[in-house]
Parts: sequence; C-alpha cells; structure tokens
Amino acid sequence: MSLLIKNARLITPGIDAEGVAVLVEGNRIADVFYAGEELPKADECYDAAGNMLMPGFIDMHCHGGMSYETTSLKAEAMPTIAEAKMKEGVTSFCPTTLTLSQEQLESSLALIEQYRKAPKFTKVIGTHLEGPYVNPKCAGAQNPAYLRNPNIDEVRRLNAISPVSLMTYAVELDGAVPFTSQLCNEGIIPSCGHTNATKAQFMAAKAKGLSRLTHFCNQMTKLHHREIGMVGTGLLDDDVYVEMICDKIHLCPDMIALAFKVKPIERIILITDAMEATGLPDGDYQIGGLAVVVRDGAARLKENIDALAGSTLQFNRALKNVYEITGIPLKELVRTTSLNQAQEMHINDLGKIAPGYVADMALLDKDFNVKAVFIDGSLK
Repeated sequence: MSLLIKNARLITPGIDAEGVAVLVEGNRIADVFYAGEELPKADECYDAAGNMLMPGFIDMHCHGGMSYETTSLKAEAMPTIAEAKMKEGVTSFCPTTLTLSQEQLESSLALIEQYRKAPKFTKVIGTHLEGPYVNPKCAGAQNPAYLRNPNIDEVRRLNAISPVSLMTYAVELDGAVPFTSQLCNEGIIPSCGHTNATKAQFMAAKAKGLSRLTHFCNQMTKLHHREIGMVGTGLLDDDVYVEMICDKIHLCPDMIALAFKVKPIERIILITDAMEATGLPDGDYQIGGLAVVVRDGAARLKENIDALAGSTLQFNRALKNVYEITGIPLKELVRTTSLNQAQEMHINDLGKIAPGYVADMALLDKDFNVKAVFIDGSLK
C-alpha cells in the first residue's frame, strides 16, 4: 500500500520547503518530491493543504494525561494517554514512572509492556524511570516515602518486564557513580535529575557515561558564582543533553532564550513532563499519590505550593512557545522535537522526513494546531 502526501510545507532538519510531496510505501518514506517535480501514482493521496509536515514528535518524559498516569494499574490508562499524545503530534514516547515501591513499579511496567506490544496510537520506545533514586532535598513531586539509593538489580528486574530506555537519578547518592556504568552496560541512558550535585560530582559520573540532565533547571543545583552546579554545568558543557519543559512556567521565556542561545541546538530535547491533568481543566489532581492543584495550567503540590508537580504542557504548544520566544528557524528548531531524541537513543530511522526513514509524521497548521498524524505510514 502506497500513500502520497502532497502540497505540504516540509519542515525537517535543514529543510523548509513549500509545495512538497512525500511518498510512503508500507511504513517507510520512499521518496520526497519538491515543487515542480513530477509526482508518482499511489494507492491513496492526502492533500496537506499547505500545512507544515514535520517528523513525528518524540516525548521522552511524560507521566500521563486525561486523568491517568503511566503508573496507573488500570488497563485503559496507557491507551488513553497514548491517544492524547498522538493528538499533540507525538508519534513515539517514553512513559515516565514516579517514585513508588518496587512492587508498584513492576505492576506498572507490566501494563506499559502490554500496550507497547500492541500500540493503537502513539508508540512506546521504552520506559523512562524517574526516581526512586533521587535526593530527598530535591524530591519535588516525587513521593518521599519511597526514596532509596541506586540499585541496579531493581532496574534489571524492571527492564526484564518492559524495556527501559532512560533512568533519572541523583549522581551524589551513595553508589551512584558505579551505578552509572551499570546502566550503560544495560543499554539504559543515565540522566541526572532531582539532584543537589556539584559540577565535580557530575563530572565523576560523566566519566562513566553520564551526559544528560532531566528537566533542566528544575530540582537541580542552581547556578552560583562559586559553584556552578547543574544549571551552570548544563550551560557550560557542550556534550551535555538537556531536557527542557518550555511551558513558560518551569522555565521563564528569558531562560528558554538563554539556553537556546548558549547550548548547541543538537543537545536540546523538548519534553512535556505532562501529568494526569494534561488535556483537562484546572482543578484538584494527584501525582504519584501526592495531592496536586492545577491553577491557570500550572500544577503544584497542595502541601507545598512552591513545588511544581509536572506540567500540563502539550508537545505542539512547547514547539510553538520556543519558536515565538527564540525566532529560531523551524528547520533548525525541529531537531529538538525528534531527531535529537532519536540520536540520543541510537535510533537511526526516526527524526527526519527522508527516504528510508519510518513514516512517522505530524501535520500542523500555522498556529501549531495538529491537523493530522501519520504513524508507520498510516493516517490516524
């Protein structure tokens, strides 16, 4: 089965072109045709009506949405979350856990695996374990009742239930430096977060394979002129990937502009850190068993109103925010939505609209509203 998507504004890394057509055969992109080129015949044709056709977004940090968490023990949770992500233009994501008991995590990953094997909407490319190995002083919305030190045997048990792609932990905890090597040996990306580490502590773990910071600037050591901490390290070290929640709440517009000015764009990864209230009105919710209140779209712990508790950000809105704040051309900015994620995870056929790549694409109008999503070459 072949599909021809015509009359698109193609936006893929390095390219922004009007009047483009994309030929899809099966689940792969077969060819790209630019304005004026003769178009081939296809079994089906889709008119993009001049809208922006981008590689499908990859969200590496998402806790839930539409009243469900990825750690929910309800069978409908994962399909509901995945359908909501698809409507944001996300074609692949990493369901992200919370600081819970080992038993709860094992049960959660069993349901994640059930969906991963038979996805109806957005695909799962591996779980992101956020916690339970985080610094109590930087726990944020992670449940302090379940905090513990790094334990590779626990991670291996979870990885055996469903593939784990990414692990967030605090590098200053006991055993965290050798734990970094152990994660790398398991093929799991180590990421530092919920941390009070110094630059020296981070660099000790970096020597073992760490080169990533979770939700940059949030729940990590602040920049100081006598110790630059994790914020300073993320800005200074060009090798370090940084996740960014660009909702203008977790990061103010000036911080977003600063990060994009200082960091190589190849090392910036847009995420949502979305929690169960995403896609729903303001009100009372929870995250990992902790009470949350959402007001004006900002989710905060009820018992500590200064602590943000995930976000209600949708991925297409994140891209729009960054574009409006920075003015960076979309052909450059689009890297941060998919290609950087794919390259970090060593996935060689996602993140571009080019021959041979998986046909995961999102069609957006000029206001960044999602008009259509293609997953594995099928219109959803």
